Amino acid sequence: MTEHDSRRGDPDRAPTLPPVANRAAFQAELDKLRVREKAHTREGDAIAAARRRLPMVEVAADLELTGPDGPVTLLDAFEGRRQLIAYYFMWHDGHDAAGQCEGCTWVTTQVQELSYLHSRDITYAVFCQGPYEESRRYRDFMGWEVPWYSALPSHDELLVGRHVGMMHLVCYLRDGDRVYETYWTTLRGVEATDYSYALMDLTVYGRQELWEDSPPGWLRGQGTPADHVGLRSNGRPIPQWSRIEAGRSDDLTPRP
Repeated sequence: MTEHDSRRGDPDRAPTLPPVANRAAFQAELDKLRVREKAHTREGDAIAAARRRLPMVEVAADLELTGPDGPVTLLDAFEGRRQLIAYYFMWHDGHDAAGQCEGCTWVTTQVQELSYLHSRDITYAVFCQGPYEESRRYRDFMGWEVPWYSALPSHDELLVGRHVGMMHLVCYLRDGDRVYETYWTTLRGVEATDYSYALMDLTVYGRQELWEDSPPGWLRGQGTPADHVGLRSNGRPIPQWSRIEAGRSDDLTPRP
């Protein structure tokens, strides 16, 4: 266990274990669960079908963003593709790297390989709700390669009717030079980007967070206020530690 390990408690004390069964009994219980899993999958497919049938709302295509070469438009962020998924990254002004949003860091760390999205004519980009130069330095510290913009010039218009400053995942469609918003979600809806939690959910101890419905004595402990729902370790968003150990600078101060 390293000093940055997010696990707590006595490492030598085994957590409560599930009951032991023979293979036939185990498979019988799993078969019953599989019925529910398949129903959950089919319901997810039905929700996605309903999502595809939502109306859309037009958004000004010339709303300004800031990119690596200065001002660009929302239309430019499509990079010529028909669809755009934008993740609106929370930004804590005046905070150092350790004080930036652990949830947005988790989300953005998950999204790396974009070729599958591109194959469906979809661009993925981060629209940070903070200043470009400081947030770009955070992107560079983390080693992310996703397209990165500051939404500050237009975030009130881009997130009209929503809580500006909060995490959002927004889908857009381009028809020529006109742009439409087709879907948005926030809070746990942004788990659509994630595979870590999805894999944790397959394991016996799950996410190990306090809100989960688990048997008494189950391994848990993530989700205390000090650890911000299990996404921080020793005062930093969890994936920052590997970057620090690799010698990367987390100084966000813009250089002249």
